[in-house]
Amino acid sequence: MSIDKTSAEASQSEVVENPEAAAGSDVAVDPRLLVQEQGLAGYIGEFKRKIKAGELGSLPVILGLIVICIVFQSLNSAFLSAENLSNITITMVGTGMISVGIVFVLLLGEIDLSVGSVSGAASAIAAVLAVNQGWPEWLAVLFAIAAGAAIGAVHGFFFAILGAPAFAVTLAGLLFWLGFMLQTLGENGTINLDSDGLIGKLTTYYFSDVAAAYGLAAFVTGVFFLTSFLGNRRREAAGIPFRPLSDTLLRTGLLAVVAFASAAMYNSYKGLPLATVIFLAFLVATDFLLRRTAYGRKVFALGGSVEASRRAGISVPFVRISVFAISGGFAAIGGLFLASKIASANQSAGTGDLLMNAIAAAVIGGTSLFGGRGRTWNALLGVLVIVSIQYGLQLESIAEPVKYMITAGVLLTTVVIDSITRKTQKTAGRA
Repeated sequence: MSIDKTSAEASQSEVVENPEAAAGSDVAVDPRLLVQEQGLAGYIGEFKRKIKAGELGSLPVILGLIVICIVFQSLNSAFLSAENLSNITITMVGTGMISVGIVFVLLLGEIDLSVGSVSGAASAIAAVLAVNQGWPEWLAVLFAIAAGAAIGAVHGFFFAILGAPAFAVTLAGLLFWLGFMLQTLGENGTINLDSDGLIGKLTTYYFSDVAAAYGLAAFVTGVFFLTSFLGNRRREAAGIPFRPLSDTLLRTGLLAVVAFASAAMYNSYKGLPLATVIFLAFLVATDFLLRRTAYGRKVFALGGSVEASRRAGISVPFVRISVFAISGGFAAIGGLFLASKIASANQSAGTGDLLMNAIAAAVIGGTSLFGGRGRTWNALLGVLVIVSIQYGLQLESIAEPVKYMITAGVLLTTVVIDSITRKTQKTAGRA
């Protein structure tokens, strides 16, 4: 803590005493200092520095979403309708949940190819227990999620303890759990779920009262402001860089616009979808886990350098096993949402382009394939891009092969941007 404080004070002193030298150098300066010293000019200067250093963040995918909306809305006015946007945000939850788990694995610089099959296996387990065995549906759901986490932990054991490559282990898992799912479903191959049951309502239940959507928007905005404001107060009291109140108000205002516009959109259709609320809750929880806890810092550290993490006293096997367990657990949760969408567990669950879409969503959203960089919110942005493209093409009755090719093109573009960004950061001495 004292080191961070000393570094911050030194940086602040350098900005105040020699602004010309600081402005002309490529040394990274805390943006909070620039805002305090230069106001709007500080924002612009920091933005230029980030672009020059290849620190693009989520900018490419946000611009991509804007382009997607403009293009498809110009082709079909129904694209930005409340019904279509609501359906997009519900459809994306299943794949998005799986992608959240993938983000954890990618942060280590590894890959999990089994998540599609694990999601299908989990939906089959829940369906068999709830429908065939007569278990309470809530208990079947919890067991299926626990099974997914346990499967992920087994994959992690082979990787972390026995030293088998994650690619090979999870590829074997893809095949094994696909066979397990088919065996579990039996000869019929399909188990229909109660559309009014717990799983069925995951994607069909709406909070129809307008107060629900607006209340959630107000709650999210309020919590964001309070956490930002109190965090800045603590930083100010500790004598380290903090964002001015004007900065916090601006960010809160932008969030409020997005939140209340989304609430108005939902209320003009059927109301706030339960699936969206659950997805956002998981995103907030996992983002807190990664960015605000010691465990999250260990995950990022391991993605940066395994040897350095080991020398720092981090239990590398534990982190690796736990990350794959998280991936398996989220695969199971995603599988339940996908089963809810079709009100059944069948032999096609977890197959097709699900695996590629889940991985692509994480990468498109901004998570690096090389490890050490990413956030779970990247899964939201990435899957929103993929599902928006799918719905836009569906409105235009575009053939399925073209959808695959367009999605592949978006993924390739994202990977190329990621590679160029890493090279730019190395050139700037920030990688």
